[in-house]
This record gives sequence, C-alpha cells and structure tokens, in this order.
Amino acid sequence: MDIDIDFKTNFDPLDYFKDAVRASRVEKGELRKHPAGAYLQSIPKDPITELAAIPFEEAEELGYFKIDFLHIALLDDFESKEEIRALLAMEPDWSILDEQKNVEKLFQIGRQFDVVQIIKPKSIEDLCDVVAIFRPGKKHLLQHYKANKEFIRKELFRKPEDHDKYYFKKSHATAYAMNIVLQMHLIKAGIL
Repeated sequence: MDIDIDFKTNFDPLDYFKDAVRASRVEKGELRKHPAGAYLQSIPKDPITELAAIPFEEAEELGYFKIDFLHIALLDDFESKEEIRALLAMEPDWSILDEQKNVEKLFQIGRQFDVVQIIKPKSIEDLCDVVAIFRPGKKHLLQHYKANKEFIRKELFRKPEDHDKYYFKKSHATAYAMNIVLQMHLIKAGIL
C-alpha cells in the first residue's frame, strides 16, 4: 500500500513522527533515501544510513506501507486551509487557459497546451479530463473527446482488465485539477 499526502516544501515527517523511518530504494547496489517516503510503522532500520533496511518495493510485498510526504511548492503560497478552501469555492477565470504562457506555469499540464485547447476546460471535471488524457494508454482518446465527451470521460478513468496496464485514478486527477485551479487564481492575482 502506498499513500500520498501533499505538504509545503519545508515539511519533514520526522519532525512530527519521532518513530518514523525514511523509506529506501536500491540505486547502483547501494541503499539510498526514497525521495518522499517514510514508514510510520515498525520496520527494520539500517544502522548506518538510518533508512528502512528493506527497499520500498520489497517492503510493500512484506506488508509494510509507506506514506509519500510530497512537497508541493504551490502550498507555500498559502497561509491556511481556509484560504485554499475559499479560493477553491470561487470560479476561476477560465480564459487564463487560452494563453500558452499561463498554461506553461500550471502543475501537471504545463506542456499540454494543445490538449487544453482541444478540451477547453470550464470546470474541475474538464481539468481532470485534461490531466488524464495525455497519460500513457489514453492519448488516443483525445481525437474522440470532442465528439462524445461523456463517453470518453468514462473511459479515461476505467480500470483496465489487464492489471499491468497503466491506470490513472479519478481521485488523483481531481487533486491535480484542484491544484491547477489554485494556480489559476494565483495567475489572476499576479502572484504566479
């Protein structure tokens, strides 16, 4: 199991969870720090590196679960959850997405101006579609999106029967879309 939680860039889980152990990975035969992961459960620790002695891929197979404490620079621009909630409750200026220089500043979709221009988002759900449609295995759906948006939307987030195929969850797309809306408000305010 793997859980992702977004935090400001200065957040260190070991400051809050004293028994936490940083996740590890093997790189060039050596145990290295995982970029964002930590275990809040008891897991063997390497006495030299103080990292989890079991690399994260193997740890998951053994029943350990890591939490990825993701540092999202966007969150540094806000003082409180209330401020974020207030902005998310406001309708953004969707015309911001008509300018490539603005789209290039946006989380996850910065290089997808062509997709944004085809989909022309006017809601968080439309932004979810943008975020999902350029993923591997879904790009071919873009040409059909304009003709049958509702049908294609279902296909974008359908879990494939082949478990080895890439799958992008709607919950992830929604979180990304909400970050994009926050950035759009920052662009409108001249902050970004």
